[in-house]
Amino acid sequence: MKWTSATWNFSQVRKTFQSASSVGKTFMVLSTSTLALFVLIGLGGVLQSRLMSTSPVSSMKGLAASVTNQFFIDMLGMEVPHLNKDQKKFTFSQHNVFHFAFQMMTDINPSDPKSLVASEVPGMELNKSTVLVRGSETNPSAPYDLNPISSDLEAEARFPQPSPSVEPTPISSSSPSPNAVAQPPKTAGDNIAFIYQTHSNESFLPELKGVTDPDKAYSDKVNIISVGQRLAQNLERDGIGAVHSSTVYPSTVKGFEYPYSYKYSAKTLQEAMTSHKDLQYFFDIHRDSAARSKTTATIEGKDVAQVYFIIGGKNPNWKKNEEFARKIHQVLEEKHPGVSKGIHAKEASEGNGLYNQNISPNSILIEVGGPYNTLEECYRTTDWLAEAISEVILNAKKVDAPVTTPKNS
Repeated sequence: MKWTSATWNFSQVRKTFQSASSVGKTFMVLSTSTLALFVLIGLGGVLQSRLMSTSPVSSMKGLAASVTNQFFIDMLGMEVPHLNKDQKKFTFSQHNVFHFAFQMMTDINPSDPKSLVASEVPGMELNKSTVLVRGSETNPSAPYDLNPISSDLEAEARFPQPSPSVEPTPISSSSPSPNAVAQPPKTAGDNIAFIYQTHSNESFLPELKGVTDPDKAYSDKVNIISVGQRLAQNLERDGIGAVHSSTVYPSTVKGFEYPYSYKYSAKTLQEAMTSHKDLQYFFDIHRDSAARSKTTATIEGKDVAQVYFIIGGKNPNWKKNEEFARKIHQVLEEKHPGVSKGIHAKEASEGNGLYNQNISPNSILIEVGGPYNTLEECYRTTDWLAEAISEVILNAKKVDAPVTTPKNS
């Protein structure tokens, strides 16, 4: 009787187990490392928000907002091969990874030679997209900046400008007329609000006869100053002592240069604060440069210009300015949903990301409408904006008022 012998190749079995053990160890190391990375990121975010006043643009929210949809598609494509159809545009290609690493370490874009000197030459600093700090429930698109062409500004200064067209009809009988007499301030006679316009000749195409190019929507006579004046009149009507600057910088500053606009308006601020010691609230009124569909909403059956609140990310105390803007934004959202497009943070522009907001925690930049809006549409919004600002200021006054205790009879 023959016996069938069976032999075990223990050497091969041992190698198989060692290989499996090696894969398991590698998996455990990678899993642990990933977990540790996410924990460190979370702890870093908590420490950043509690201990540091870093720019909102440099936060994780800013990083996420700056990443394109293609980035996420390419991340999926690393696991789903058929998604990577064009290797030349693949985010994680050797070329793109090198560009990303080089730009992150040097802040220089290898594809754009201007970036070599942009940060050192005024006016050449490359525009960076805004970061949405607090959004609106409806269409929270980002503002769009477009600087005027210097030759257009020079040509405009040489020729007479049109006068404003018919004053827009107020939306209600309670709205102030251009020459409305202010009621006695509820702020004990103090002028506590200051309104000015850094880009003072930003205008609106419907108000400029014969002008259709948004790049040329600038005027020394028909401009954003009218919106700032409307805001001041409304605040006065609500009992908030207000001072308004009507300075048109391109026509009054000798040797005017657009990149230095915020330096000119900073001087205006200093002069105002010297003359009016009680100023506490500062509003820089602008208009956006986006298309009409991005700056207009239909609310209560009428077209109104939408507003953006802009916070300077390079202001070390930006959080306090954002808190002030948030209060106004929330009042607008509660009473007129859709008129505010949220609070956006910007770090680099001709104002170096400060926008003069370092002078006070109650200093904000507000963009009302765009080049395709009419003054009437801007006025409607400004009336609501003034209502929200007045409510925030008067509530702050109530909170800050000293508590009086009744005397015992």
